[in-house]
Amino acid sequence: MGQVAATKHPAEWLIARAQFVVPQLGQELAGLPPPQARRASPAIIGIALRRGWEDFLACRSDVISICVMYPMVGLVLGYALLGHGLLPLAFPLIAGFALLGPLFATGLYEMSRRREQGLSADWVSAFRAFRSPAIASILLLGAFLLLIFAIWLGVAELIWRGTMGPLAPVSIGGFFHDVFATSRGQAMLVSGVGIGGLFALAVLATNIVSFPLLLDRNIGAVEAVRTSLGVAEENPRLVLAWGAVVAALLAIGSAAMLIGLAVVMPVLGHATWHLYRQVLPDQETGR
Repeated sequence: MGQVAATKHPAEWLIARAQFVVPQLGQELAGLPPPQARRASPAIIGIALRRGWEDFLACRSDVISICVMYPMVGLVLGYALLGHGLLPLAFPLIAGFALLGPLFATGLYEMSRRREQGLSADWVSAFRAFRSPAIASILLLGAFLLLIFAIWLGVAELIWRGTMGPLAPVSIGGFFHDVFATSRGQAMLVSGVGIGGLFALAVLATNIVSFPLLLDRNIGAVEAVRTSLGVAEENPRLVLAWGAVVAALLAIGSAAMLIGLAVVMPVLGHATWHLYRQVLPDQETGR
């Protein structure tokens, strides 16, 4: 119980509580101590994106075959929303998928890790992430992201009801008119973007290196989150700049019916691995 009480950040507390209730999930593994974050310039984002693009090109057909599932799920859910009068949640749902990005990209991290080591990095190797010694911790962090995603959808619905009223729009045209041509719609947009940004920032701070770290090091869920928070504390400008880059690229990828995400998502996934490599020194070489 003392381990649970010792955590300071809400995310650490929640994950530690889950470990206390279900001890086999996210169990701290015996191994090297968690690494200390190094201070890095936002300029490394360009390096990470370039290397992520190189990984994407090296495995392009395989990566697209995996990541096309992401926009496909978005299209299916978007169609379901349109058919069931839940249009107001369409944008929060699509935007909220970014909160699940670190979980969806786990296979991409594994591909970049293997390619870095000179091993095969095809689509089959992406599923080797499920054989990781830290799979329990990965699943625990994934459940944490799903919880955040569900909370975000609930908050988004409250924002809509609080600004636009309880009734759903009667048509797509009416929806866009209400959102973009009325004062209520503008208030809803400002509130939604602002609060959504806070959700995204929380996920970014707690997961900017958590999943790559779990794949790469013998470490548990709480330590992975604590290390990620340490990276954010040591490099606030880098984290904010990375968040802005991710948001911009996801917006570009979503512009064409989400199809662009089939390229944007794998590039960002691979780039996240290389960003992790830039801010946390290697255990053996210190580089």
